[in-house]
This record gives sequence, C-alpha cells and structure tokens, in this order.
Amino acid sequence: MKRIIPALFMLLILASCSTQKKVAYFQDLDNGESVRIATPQDIRLKVGDQFTIHVNSKDQELALPLNLTRTTNNSGNNETRLAYTVDERGYIDFPTLGEIHVEGKTRDEVAKHIKNIILEQKLVLDPVVIVGFYNQQVSVIGEVASPGKYDINKDRFTVLDAISLAGDLTIQGKRENITVLREEYGVQKAYTLNLNDAATFHTSPAFYLQQNDIVYVEPNPTKASQSSTNGNTVRSVSFWMSLASLALTIVTFVTRF
Repeated sequence: MKRIIPALFMLLILASCSTQKKVAYFQDLDNGESVRIATPQDIRLKVGDQFTIHVNSKDQELALPLNLTRTTNNSGNNETRLAYTVDERGYIDFPTLGEIHVEGKTRDEVAKHIKNIILEQKLVLDPVVIVGFYNQQVSVIGEVASPGKYDINKDRFTVLDAISLAGDLTIQGKRENITVLREEYGVQKAYTLNLNDAATFHTSPAFYLQQNDIVYVEPNPTKASQSSTNGNTVRSVSFWMSLASLALTIVTFVTRF
C-alpha cells in the first residue's frame, strides 16, 4: 500500500505534465524562427452577400445619384436601403449604372470596377468609391470562451482572428484538432488545423477564412469524458481524484489495525 499511493500521485503528475504540453500554441517554433504562410486570400463576394458602396466626390450633387438613399415605403414611413445584395446571377442593381457583376470580386476589385465605369461614362470626374462589408460572418463553436457568430472586419480574415474574437480556446479545447467547415460548390468540406504545429497551421487552405465558415474546436478527452453519465471514467480527473481518495481511506483504515 505504501507503494500504491506514490504511484497514484506520480500518475497524476505525469497526466498534468502531458496536458500542459498540449495547451501551448505553436510548440515547434523557436525564438526568431519564421514559417511560411498560406497565399493571402481576400474575402470575395458570393451570391446572397450584402455589402455597402458609397461614391464620394468634391461635387456631392454629381455623386448623389450614384448612392443609395432613404426611400419611402407604401406605408409612408422612411426606409433605409443602403446595402446591396448579390443576386443569384452574381449581379447588383446599381443606381444610374444599372446591373454590375460583382460575384467573385474582392472589395477593392468592386471599387475599381465601379470607379472605371463612372469615369468612362463621365458621370463624375473625381469619384472615390468605398466598398464595405455588411453581413459577412463566421461561426465559432465548441470549446471557446464565447461561441457565436462574428463579423468579418477585414479582407484577410484568419482562423486566429476568429478565435481571438471568440475569447480564445478554453483549457478543455483540443489544440491539435480544430475543424473548419466550408461550403464549396454545394459540398460541405472539412479542414483540420493543429495549433501545436505552426508549419502546417499557417499553410492550411483554411488559414484564411471565408464568409459563412464554421470553426469548431473539439473538446479534449478529459472534457469529453465528463460528458458521460457520471464522468467517472479512466480518462477523467474526477476518476483519479476518487481513486486517490479511496486509496487514502484504505490506508487510514489499515493503519488502525
């Protein structure tokens, strides 16, 4: 029995050390070491996306017809319609200019395209076209501090950006198994990323996220085991604590005799 107790505590210590090794990010990176990063991927507009476009000019009266303005609906109330929606054909209906194809373009490409059309038609001599995100989001679920939907706030939006907005992984999050679900050509595709491996993480096709991506952080074995009926499995901390408590009770009982 004297040998059992130290052995149990040694197992607890080893298990703790093993867990700590799996918590740190990018463990394969040394100080000053660099890693390759996936080819930068800007957010590109898809069917159903909404976004804003505003045309500025020194002469605001000339630019006014090129901007969406407040309208009055059938009930006589003012209605704000400032966002464009990409239709099923990949087009938007732009004031004065008519239909413009935008699907597959980045914000910068849309802005340049509209600016060129305005200049070609000589509607405004000095147009400044600003394109903004409106409803582009990603979902972050699983073992993060604050699961939910988060707005994409820049053109190159990474998994790390999404995780940061969600308050980082919980201690129970499995760093080596983060899944990004992405719809591609009508099929849901899964990408697996490993935060413990900087080299593969930064070169993953899912390192740069797209709108409507789902980031799922899997629970580690300890958290998964706690979801059982009583959590008392050989993989749970409660199991080892219960076992240690039982051993101490037996030792106390035996030493009395």
